[in-house]
Amino acid sequence: MPVATLPKAEIHCHIEGAANPALVELQAGKYGVDVSQCIRDGAYVWNDFTSFLKAYDMAAAMFRTRSDYALLAEDYLTSLARDGAIYSEFFISIDHALGAGLDPAAYVEGLAEGMARAKRAQGIEARMIAIGLRHLGPDAVYATAEWVVANPHPLVTGFGMAGDERMHHLKDFASAFDLARDAGLGITVHAGELVGAQSVRAALDFIRPSRIGHGVRAIEDRALVERLAEERIVLEACPGSNIALEVYTDFASHPFALLEKAGCRMTLNSDDPPHFHTSLAREYEIARTEWGYDVGELLGFTRTAIEAAFVDAGTRASLLARCVIE
Repeated sequence: MPVATLPKAEIHCHIEGAANPALVELQAGKYGVDVSQCIRDGAYVWNDFTSFLKAYDMAAAMFRTRSDYALLAEDYLTSLARDGAIYSEFFISIDHALGAGLDPAAYVEGLAEGMARAKRAQGIEARMIAIGLRHLGPDAVYATAEWVVANPHPLVTGFGMAGDERMHHLKDFASAFDLARDAGLGITVHAGELVGAQSVRAALDFIRPSRIGHGVRAIEDRALVERLAEERIVLEACPGSNIALEVYTDFASHPFALLEKAGCRMTLNSDDPPHFHTSLAREYEIARTEWGYDVGELLGFTRTAIEAAFVDAGTRASLLARCVIE
């Protein structure tokens, strides 16, 4: 089976960051906004982390209504399904909805509508993970957790945190995650991307997640790698993103294969795919060409993602049944 048609699953992607440049330009025309600063020749343009954030925010600002978000979710999940994906979990930001002047409930319902359309058309299953933004501080993240718990939605099945990993200490966010966990939400947190192994260790100690977003810099601490393997923590690895943001200089120096060989549970994800000129299909291809994984091993990463997915047992069993090499 060629990699292109291999069943795939993704559990780490930011929905606003997944907006196709062509769709953003279409939305910009709708709202009369010039986005040529961040999109040229049909691709996002940035040259450092600051300009990446500017491009991200400008693109995200083109989605302002429930129907806009329905369109975004449908467009992304449809493209993902065409790349062979059978499952997707993406991050949503209540803070972004509020910043756009949109009722968070309408934001969630719009995304859910787009998810339903894509499922009907393509058969792709999907869920949402609500995230707090670390750089806004512990109170803001707790407020996000409170809103999510008070406004449950069947397709919002996880809680996490993104944002500037260099700000605040993870212990100060523990209460927000405890609130979400007690409400039955799956727990993940970004760590070990911009900051080293100590960030991953703090996540394990204070947040107690079942998954860690990125987590690859755990490789800097051998004992920590052993702990990750022993506790069966799933790492939401995003190789293309790591190279684009210069966390590592090239794929040869990326620790994905070393972590996997050490017994860590690895998955492949695209993070903010069009910004990093990648896709979920490309991430699987990277694993094949750069680290030599065969089709059976790649399918193993899909199974790991589904085993770690924030879904009910019946949905998980159904998805695992689709993880076959034909």
